[in-house]
Amino acid sequence: MHLSIIRPTSRTTLPVGRANHIRLCGILLDNHRAPKDPMELLTAIDTRTSAGRVGAPGPTPEHLERMLGAARHAPDHGRMRPWHLVVLDVESRPRFAAAAAEAKRRRNPALNEEQVAAERDKLLRSPTIVVVGCTVRENPKVPEIEQVIAVGAAAQNLFLAAHDLGYGVMWKTGAAAYDRDVKAVVGLREQDHIVAIIHVGARVK
Repeated sequence: MHLSIIRPTSRTTLPVGRANHIRLCGILLDNHRAPKDPMELLTAIDTRTSAGRVGAPGPTPEHLERMLGAARHAPDHGRMRPWHLVVLDVESRPRFAAAAAEAKRRRNPALNEEQVAAERDKLLRSPTIVVVGCTVRENPKVPEIEQVIAVGAAAQNLFLAAHDLGYGVMWKTGAAAYDRDVKAVVGLREQDHIVAIIHVGARVK
């Protein structure tokens, strides 16, 4: 993607927020430097496909921050920034996986322990998982559906950024995404939404 960055000089007068935004963009773009040339935006869109499976290695810290930064630049009505981005770490990943497995057991009490364990293990295989949630707030000008759509745009930005950086990506949800106990693990309330459970890593063929 070709982007022009305007950097403020001593003679440039900008509102504080705008100047900070320009400096932030500069930082994010510097972090985006990868061993390969970045794609054109339309090429990234046209070549985007969901991976069937991803494995190690996951994204570097710099690439992960670039992906999260792209998510935060999604358009949203009212500048409410309703997205809630959680990277599952070594402590929260097992708790999230266990909550998802228990949610499935509640929906289907006939499941045996082996089946429950298999459900739990699904969320332990990918090297990096980002949960993209929507924290719903009351706003007479911005209904809930528009807040959810904004978070969907954030998830798409994250997906495209990961693809641009050369990673395989899977966008998952499933019944667990609607379970209140699963939401609670990542700091969401029952009335909030998990819009995407995004797995990122090397594409496994």
